[in-house]
Amino acid sequence: MPDLAYGEVYRMNKLEARKRLVQTYLETGSIAETARQWHTSRQVVRKWVRRYAQEGEAGLQDRSRRPHTMPRRTDPALEAKVMALRRKYGYGRKRLAFLLRREGIALSEHTIRHILRRGLPQEQRQRRRRRQVVYPAHWAWEQEEPFRLFQVDTKDIADKKTLGTERVTHLFRAHLPRYQWTALEGRSRLRFLAYSHELHRTNGLAFLVLVLMWLRGFGVEEEVEFQTDWGQEFGGDNPEQVRQLSDRFLAPLGGRLCRYPKGRKGYNGRVERSHRTDDEEFYAPCLLSIPDEETLLRWGQRWEYVYNVQRPHQGAGMDGQPPLTVLQRLGYEGDEGIACFPTILLDRIAADLLLTVSQPPGNDLLTYYKTAAPPLSDRPPKPTTSPLHPISTSV
Repeated sequence: MPDLAYGEVYRMNKLEARKRLVQTYLETGSIAETARQWHTSRQVVRKWVRRYAQEGEAGLQDRSRRPHTMPRRTDPALEAKVMALRRKYGYGRKRLAFLLRREGIALSEHTIRHILRRGLPQEQRQRRRRRQVVYPAHWAWEQEEPFRLFQVDTKDIADKKTLGTERVTHLFRAHLPRYQWTALEGRSRLRFLAYSHELHRTNGLAFLVLVLMWLRGFGVEEEVEFQTDWGQEFGGDNPEQVRQLSDRFLAPLGGRLCRYPKGRKGYNGRVERSHRTDDEEFYAPCLLSIPDEETLLRWGQRWEYVYNVQRPHQGAGMDGQPPLTVLQRLGYEGDEGIACFPTILLDRIAADLLLTVSQPPGNDLLTYYKTAAPPLSDRPPKPTTSPLHPISTSV
């Protein structure tokens, strides 16, 4: 009686397993007994006994699984014509399909692709280039140390679905900046804001450079990773271009630009959620009372201060405390002025700033940011309204 089951021997050597199965049948003369001894089904025993009886040991070999008939297969003469056109012109499947249509032959691009795969040598087949990886992305909850990861995104303030037609109309009539730029520190949720009328790469890079300069001015020395979506304002979807921009503008200041995977907005969930708070607690109650650009920048500065210093947060790891308090709890001992990033208009300074940054080494980029932060007495006063609606329209 065999010591192993048929399946165990089969995994080691298919042909040997079949030979032993047939040998046991020849000894016992019973399909049922052979199946019982080898712990397999009678159908398996019957199959290999029948093949052995018809073809001998050759019948125990694997057979081709190719179907006997292929009614949908392309005519070999047509396949030869496709290959001849390929060798003559070197065209891809789309242009080959176009040439064939001109001759009255309807052949889909997908069919031509399969013909080329079968007909071309392995080394001549076109292979899709692998996308250069510009992530792995990082989840904010994975970060224990502050300032390592910033989630960065832009917000289109002109959102009729959220703010309504009246507020959006006022935004345009008052010529207020349409875009808010947000950099949110992944661990403590400390936020830095800026505004612009235009959404383009110059403003995006300028914003990241300013955030880095601000951090360095307050003694933050860690390498900073800016995690963004695939928008053109942050370099687009060309990995090589993203790398070049990161090396040119951010690497000299100890920063790096990276992407989260397409369609995975959850990686930037905290900055996305903060934009909802902007709508509910700043733009919805205050936008109609903002008459001009300068007022928006001033109120935006105060809103940033309230968000960072006073407003309680209920997110994971926040314990109902504002970002600055959480940052200090995590070990930050620097000046509290780090929470008061200037909410400037990027359109005014972006081009000049990047031109300065791209100059040869020797320029001190942090000259204007190394001065001591203003004392707390000079910062925006604490509002008297509820923390959930912190800014009075009488400012």
